[in-house]
Parts: sequence; structure tokens; C-alpha cells
Amino acid sequence: MAPPLSPRPRPRILLISLVPVASWFVVRPLLDPLPPLPALWASVGFSIFAFLAAFYLVPALGPTFVKANLKGKDLLKVYSDPIPESQGLVCASIYILLLILFIPFPFSTSLANLSGSGNKVEGLLGTASLHHELSVYLSSLLSLLMATLLGFLDDVFDIRWRHKLPIPLIAAIPLLMVYYAEGGNTHVVVPLPFRPFLGLLVNLGPLYYLYMSLLSTFTTNSINILAGINGSEVSQALIIAISVIINDLLYLPLPFDFRIPMHLLGNQTEVEVGGAWHAGMAYGSSELVARHLFSLYFMLPLVGVCLGFMYHNWYPARAFPGDTLCYVTGMAFSVVGIQAHFSKTLLLFFIPQIFNFLLSCPQLFGIVPCPRHRVPRFVPDTNLLHPSKTIFDKQPPTRLASVTLRILATLGLTELTVDPESGVILEATNLTILNFFLLRLGPMNEKRLVQVLMCAQVAGSALAFTIRYGLAGILYDGDRR
Repeated sequence: MAPPLSPRPRPRILLISLVPVASWFVVRPLLDPLPPLPALWASVGFSIFAFLAAFYLVPALGPTFVKANLKGKDLLKVYSDPIPESQGLVCASIYILLLILFIPFPFSTSLANLSGSGNKVEGLLGTASLHHELSVYLSSLLSLLMATLLGFLDDVFDIRWRHKLPIPLIAAIPLLMVYYAEGGNTHVVVPLPFRPFLGLLVNLGPLYYLYMSLLSTFTTNSINILAGINGSEVSQALIIAISVIINDLLYLPLPFDFRIPMHLLGNQTEVEVGGAWHAGMAYGSSELVARHLFSLYFMLPLVGVCLGFMYHNWYPARAFPGDTLCYVTGMAFSVVGIQAHFSKTLLLFFIPQIFNFLLSCPQLFGIVPCPRHRVPRFVPDTNLLHPSKTIFDKQPPTRLASVTLRILATLGLTELTVDPESGVILEATNLTILNFFLLRLGPMNEKRLVQVLMCAQVAGSALAFTIRYGLAGILYDGDRR
């Protein structure tokens, strides 16, 4: 029987039109006069190439994955034709390869010498030595490579949730070791209410490395946990990456300036962006410019890859990302959060994932039984999704599980089915944000559900910017950059 889904069209005009544009951005830093931030031009070009590579290679390599038995059935569809899995490996390979090809642009003095002026190119080398910057970049690449390997092993061996949670710690080792070898800062600024007791700065020492390890574990697994419907994983990564890019652009030199009236949100100061060598919100700090350029070098190609793959993973999906994409994108976010020193801001972009993780904790840590798949329940007759349930058919829930579920039900986070005579809980909707959306908004089709998830992610990013630049003055004084 012929498969119900054929590959989505891949117009050649897209390839013909975008290749010259991408090539121009890559070559432009090599031409005189040298543009400001030349490596950023090259990064934009490589990002376009990343989009094109993912757009054309994912469907081309799909049959090869199917032949290698890397295939799966879409649990929320009426058909059972095999769909290529682990396509995150293709995306990760494109992403890492282009990051490797990009190395000469930000880490070579030859670009600065092309202009003949002999002056340091603004924001290209930052304030640290070239070797230091290169070692940080290469350690980040090594962590991404390890995340790709471990993610693909997870796809092949289907590791259980309780065992896969600490896996990202292994991939983060190169990142943390270089951070330690380069004398990375472990001091944190104390919020205003605690300064009378702790002072302005506190050195966390080894605890700061523990925090960074947990950050890499969270960013990787939080995207993986919030999965199960077409387009969910890649849409999360795409929106978070765009949010990080917007945050980075606020710190770059701009040819114009403007003020954001933060007093409307209760902040007594105004945020000034741009101006001649104000470096945006960095206010002349070349170190801050270098940090956020570093972040852009990793985020721009990630957006390109995610856009190209999302075209094929959108409902109804022609390709599945597997755990590999979740591992790589999560590790990329950890890399920029740690190395560019804005981990707290990064976590704000994960508000939906934090909510989903906290809601999932009773099942992830065994308080409430956790089925193998917690995806919503599909009703073929109506093509709608309903909240899936965990059923206590073998034994009643423990006292701790009952108390936990009743508290969550009171908060409207789950729905219980209770025996009318004994009061024992018989069923409970699974504790995920997707089931929560279906519980509160009613049954909907899969495409609508992923759109609701994307809206929640965008709303979370908007709230993150409000907190970071509007309400941070409540806990911190001075210029919080």
C-alpha cells in the first residue's frame, strides 16, 4: 500500500535564490572595506546554508534511516506507515560541521589585517586573548559532539527516563573543564534583601559548577520531556533560540539609539539601546559585545537548522527528530548561557519547560506511576486529542501519591477519577503541559495543540524579557547587564 504521506515539495527556486545570498554574506568579510562585526556577517551566511542543508537533506536521507530500522509509527495518526526517526542526527551533523567551517572567521587576525589599518576589529576578538576565545569555542563544539553521540545512543537503545536524566552531565564535562582551566568566575551578585547578611558578592566555588552541570541537564531534558506531538521539540528550540538572538542583539553596536520606558513597569530607570559605540546595552564594554557575539555564532545556525527541519516535522510529520535533536539544542543553549554568562536570563526563556518539569516531577521521580508514553490520547473517529491518563488498575496509589494528585487536582493541573464508594483514585490525567492544555482548553487536533504550545512559548519569552529588563531592579540595583 502506498504511504499516505509523500515528501513535502522542495522548490529548486529556493536553492537557486538563497545560495548566492548566503555566499555573499560568507565572502563579504573578506572584501575591502571591512564591515563592522565581520564574523557576524559570515555567521548569517552559514545560517542560511544551515537552513538549506536541513531543508533538502532531511527528506533525502530519510529512506536510508528507514532501511537501517531507524523508523517509527506516529502514535497520533490513523495510518501506521514507517516514518524516519533520529533525523536530529542529520540536523546536528549540519550544525556542527558549519560551526567548524566558521572557525577561521572570528578566530583569525587575517580578517582584521585585510583592511590595512592594523586596528582591532570592533567586537571581533573581544578583550580576551585569541587562544582563550578559541579554547572556549572548541570546548563548546566538543560538548555538542558528545551530546550528539549520547543522543543518538539514546535513540538506538531507547534509554529509560530515570537513566537518561544524568546523561547530559557527561556531555558538559569539556565545557566545565575549560571553564575551570581558564579561571572562570564563580561569584554571584546577592539580591538586595539578602545583602545585609551575605554582602554584595558570594563565591559559590564548586557549587557554581554543580549549578552549571544541572543547567545542562535541565536544558537538554526539559525539551525532551515536552514532546510527543508533531513539531513540538523543534518549535520549542526555534522560539528559544530566536529569543536568545533578540537578547544578544540588544548588546551589539547599533547605528541608532532609542530608549525603552521601563518606568511603565515600575522600574525607575530607562533602558538605552544603541548609539555610536555604545554597544547597545553593553554601553561600550567590548567584553559584553564579545560574549553576545559568541552567543550569536551558535544561535544563528541553530535557527537555520531548526527552520529547515521544522518544514518536514510540521503536522503531519514526514520526519521525527528523535532524542538527538533535543540533546544538541539543549546543549547549545547551555553553551551560550554558561560561556556568555547569562544563564539566569536563559532560564527565563524556559518558563514553559520549567512549568512542565515541575508538573512532571511526581511521575519522573516515581511518586505517581509513569507510563512509557505520556502523549495525549488520540480518538480516530474525531481526529481530536484528549488528555491521556495513568490508570491504577494493579494497585491503588500510595498515600503520598494520593495527596500529591489531590493537591494538583485542586489547582486544576490534573483530573481525577475517584471510586464513589471508597474514595480511592482510579485514574489521573498524565502530568504534562500538553495534557494540561487539553484539560483546560478542551479536546483539539494535533496541529492546534502544537500551535497552542508555540503561543505559550512566545508568551513565556515575552514574560522573560519583562522580568529581565523591567522587574529585575526590584532584586538588583545598578546596571544589571
